[in-house]
Amino acid sequence: MIAFTSALLAAVLPLGSGGEPRVEFSFTDDRITESSGLAASTLHPGIVYTHNDSGGEARVYAVDAETGRTKAVLTFAGLTARDWEGMAIGKDEQGRSALYLADIGDNLRGAWPHVAVFRIPEPERLRDATLPVTAFRFTYEDGPRDAESLLIDPRDNRLYIASKAFGSGTLYRAPKKLKTTGKNVLKAVGDAPSFATDGAFAPDGSTFVIRGYTSATVYRAPGEKVERISLPLQEQGEGVTYTPDGKALLISSEGADRKVWRVPLPEEALPEPSPTAAAAEKGTSGTNKGAGLLLLGGVTLAAVFLGRRRK
Repeated sequence: MIAFTSALLAAVLPLGSGGEPRVEFSFTDDRITESSGLAASTLHPGIVYTHNDSGGEARVYAVDAETGRTKAVLTFAGLTARDWEGMAIGKDEQGRSALYLADIGDNLRGAWPHVAVFRIPEPERLRDATLPVTAFRFTYEDGPRDAESLLIDPRDNRLYIASKAFGSGTLYRAPKKLKTTGKNVLKAVGDAPSFATDGAFAPDGSTFVIRGYTSATVYRAPGEKVERISLPLQEQGEGVTYTPDGKALLISSEGADRKVWRVPLPEEALPEPSPTAAAAEKGTSGTNKGAGLLLLGGVTLAAVFLGRRRK
């Protein structure tokens, strides 16, 4: 009777969310050897973009997040990959979806007079293509920095870069409107975790994350930390993006480690639901709770009745 009661309650009472990290998929394309950045498509559900770190042709792989197979290869016209370290989904001036690639690695901290971010349109149809490139050049207000993290706030399309440094890095914000001539100055707005290797905004912009090799830190705003999350061990963990529902992270690694992990976010780091969604969830939760309590009472009475009959 106890086992029967437990089974019934598990079927009607809400269970906890979250769970443990798990492998979401593995890249099957042998050309993906250094997954340094990730971005979940907003135009093509179930598609995740990634790119290699450096060397060779400048291209992005559109990957099916269910099978790990490459659906399309997008090549940046006229570019070579110098030190690509991150990517993000944003918009262009007409509000169309676009992919931004960050050529921001600078291990010598001053070897390059500027760093760059390149943009291509996200194609409405996924197929191999060479696409036109828009280039934006940047300098830091406080001197050259090594960086690997590119973030774009979906609420205003503002671009952020987090520097990579021992102890603590810095989060920089780009001008509201980027120019394609001259240089755009990046200004410090907050701190970043030690050895930051990538970052991303949640789909609704309510939080953002910056990851390192072994952990990730979630923020509500620059300098406003929410939670620090331990990450699964990876060969050289670098890429990160939110899942489309904003409830988990996807993380990738450079090297031969082709696994992309799904890491659930703790309750404190989940996006805030809209008032309508919150009201609906509250109503559903209350209904389920009431039904569960009624069922519990019924099962208890049945147990007492059967127990008396056996006597």
